[in-house]
Amino acid sequence: MTENPLEHVSAPKTEVLEKFPLAPLTTIGIGGPATRFSRCTSPDALARLLAEATRIDMPVFILGGGSNILVSDYGFSGMVIRMEIPGLDLENETTSAPLIVAGAGVEWDALVEFAVTRGLQGIECLSGIPGSVGASPIQNIGAYGQEAKETIEWVEVMDRESREITRIPGHECEFAYRHSRFKGRDKHRFVVIKVAYRLRRAAPGSLRYADLIRHFEETKIAQPTLAQIRAAVIAIRRRKSMVVDPTDPNSRSCGSFFMNPIVDEATFEKIQELAIRELLKAGEKMPSYPTGTTGQVKLSAAWLMERSGLQKGMRRGDAALSTNHILAITNQGNATSVDVLELVQIVQHSVNAKFGITLEPEPVFVGNST
Repeated sequence: MTENPLEHVSAPKTEVLEKFPLAPLTTIGIGGPATRFSRCTSPDALARLLAEATRIDMPVFILGGGSNILVSDYGFSGMVIRMEIPGLDLENETTSAPLIVAGAGVEWDALVEFAVTRGLQGIECLSGIPGSVGASPIQNIGAYGQEAKETIEWVEVMDRESREITRIPGHECEFAYRHSRFKGRDKHRFVVIKVAYRLRRAAPGSLRYADLIRHFEETKIAQPTLAQIRAAVIAIRRRKSMVVDPTDPNSRSCGSFFMNPIVDEATFEKIQELAIRELLKAGEKMPSYPTGTTGQVKLSAAWLMERSGLQKGMRRGDAALSTNHILAITNQGNATSVDVLELVQIVQHSVNAKFGITLEPEPVFVGNST
């Protein structure tokens, strides 16, 4: 019988830290410590960490870039696993529809830059979004007229209980506006390991969003390149403090805190009548957008907030509505999660009182009761 030379070689140990501060790992800079914390750079390490959490009956939170979460001031009583799985590969490079496969830990904007510099169309309008690749299918991230669902070919995931790895085709991910099966029926079942994006070579960039269209009309660029679109998106986001910048206190946020509400046509008509009667000037229109679903209309959360009497810069403690983009709640110094949640309640109450709509937060709330 031949001895397996690897039989007695133990797997490299994954370092687990205790009472690890989470605030520095979030873009808003708020939150207490995790009971246990570990960085994960491979599927094998992930499987070991999940097995250990199961053994000691400890809840697990998977952390990506920290851009879309609000951690409790008390922290998280469990194990936080920060996904840092690398990898950025281009497959079928010479075809008209190549595939980019990225590890869950890859910085999202690095992926967009990788695609744009190679002339690959499909995610250029998602430039400047903070966070990591692993969040893109969970949240179905979107901005400036594009959504991740348009290009996701498949998502490789690990089952938290069985630790089995499988690939889920994009069309089975149940994508919707800022939603997927990973936020719905499979919320606590899978961990994203890799994502594959099907892009297009030599295709014109996407110009669907009013701010982008206006930018290129003003600059008199009729057919902008992917690089020009990427630069324009980042510039627009930067003006709104939606690009992480240590010198800009308004960028210490979770991004847009509230989702644009989707309503039925009857509700839309009722709100539109109110707007025409009380809020709109002559020739002005209430912003609304198609959803792709018959009988549903998407409204602008920012417009609803502004027309409810809320103002940029409004504060609750050190939490404030951004002075550059009313949808963002920012940390202006030493804000707590309590400050943020109190401001959230004020916003929700104001919009509901005016329009009968409750705005839904976009970030994930993490941790113990505040």
